[in-house]
Amino acid sequence: MRLSDWLKPGIKVKRWILLALLGILIIAFALNEMITYRWYNVFYKCFFAFLNITGIFILYISVTEGVKSIIALINKGYLKFSLDSRKLENLLYEKRLLIKGPKIVVIGGGTGLSTMLRGLKYYTSNITAVVTVGDDGGGSGALREDLGILPPGDIRNCILSLADTEPLMEELLQYRFEEGRLKGQSFGNLFLAAMNGISDNFEDAIQKMSSVLAVTGKVLPVTLDDMVLKAKLKNGNIVVGESLIPEEALAQGSPIDTMFIEPKDARALKEAVEAIKEADAVILGPGSLYTSIIPNLLIKDISNALQKTKALKIYISNIMTQPGETDRFSVSNHIKALYKHGGNGIVDCVVANIADIDDELKQKYLLDKSNLVTIDKEELNKLNVKVIEGDLVRIKNRLIRHDADKLAAILIETIMDKKLFYDRKKIVEYFYLSERLKQNKKNI
Repeated sequence: MRLSDWLKPGIKVKRWILLALLGILIIAFALNEMITYRWYNVFYKCFFAFLNITGIFILYISVTEGVKSIIALINKGYLKFSLDSRKLENLLYEKRLLIKGPKIVVIGGGTGLSTMLRGLKYYTSNITAVVTVGDDGGGSGALREDLGILPPGDIRNCILSLADTEPLMEELLQYRFEEGRLKGQSFGNLFLAAMNGISDNFEDAIQKMSSVLAVTGKVLPVTLDDMVLKAKLKNGNIVVGESLIPEEALAQGSPIDTMFIEPKDARALKEAVEAIKEADAVILGPGSLYTSIIPNLLIKDISNALQKTKALKIYISNIMTQPGETDRFSVSNHIKALYKHGGNGIVDCVVANIADIDDELKQKYLLDKSNLVTIDKEELNKLNVKVIEGDLVRIKNRLIRHDADKLAAILIETIMDKKLFYDRKKIVEYFYLSERLKQNKKNI
């Protein structure tokens, strides 16, 4: 439909667009005032909370009525949209393929987890992302302190990775304010915080945001309790707060010995535990070992479910060591740390990178006290952990990351090997269909 069609008198869509913009402005203003002026008395706090609710209500009404207006105009024949049969066929085909995919639970946090999800969503819609809520730094930490909500950053990234939305909407939700009192804060975090304000709990807010963005699968916080991450260093000192742990380990020249959380009896989300029990595969990582993956294992319900599940349990090893967390760690060192905090036998196999990087990039990372993680197969054999090797490196802006497509392909092949009892013909067919799906999505 052309822009001129939307501007015709009587279309009754412009008013809802303007109303939606008004709602967004009210929400942004109210959140800004609540975060900035914490010393306001109760009356002012209630007033700005009321403004938040009003803004969200206006946004909800404008979106709902706008959609109704468009549908009514289409039904009356005033608006015409062309959806060719090929695109419709592709959409139906995509739905049939994804719903047949394996049930996968991914556990972790940070950018590594959201990167992997972007690749996995092309193979299955049966994905449950269980995300840590121990973050206390950056914009997430600020909202956690000011509004008393669980940190939204990692959850926001996972939602966007699994969402089927327009690039403009993703760009908007990832946008960080560059000036003013909201400098450094993400609009997506504010959106989730506002959604939390009109929901029964944080889990409900996540599900509502997921529905709005047409998310493939589910995104769940590992717990709804206000979890604080702590570390005991080798020198006996205790460090409180996820953002301080690597920093203090480096400053004190003492590696991490043991991780623990407060409250110790934090309860896992029931849906997360059930997903692990019913999964075909559970994937740990990729992400920071001590501050993104292990915090989930410190919740007893999660570690117990991992030990009991019949699912294939896979750990994604980091490509590079992380200063203050995994200095000079090999792959087996990572596994031993997981066993120490989550119990023996919670990993069946590990996916590790074998690709090399150029000397210039190695030197860059070496200056930051980081190097390639080595694969020590003899130690891994002693731990009864199978090694799956692959070229997993993707370099962007001189930063080393996991390649989402390559990693997803290796994971799905490994999972389907087990699920289909090594029926290679079915696995090849599944991969052919998945590759066709990727191409279809590019063409739509």
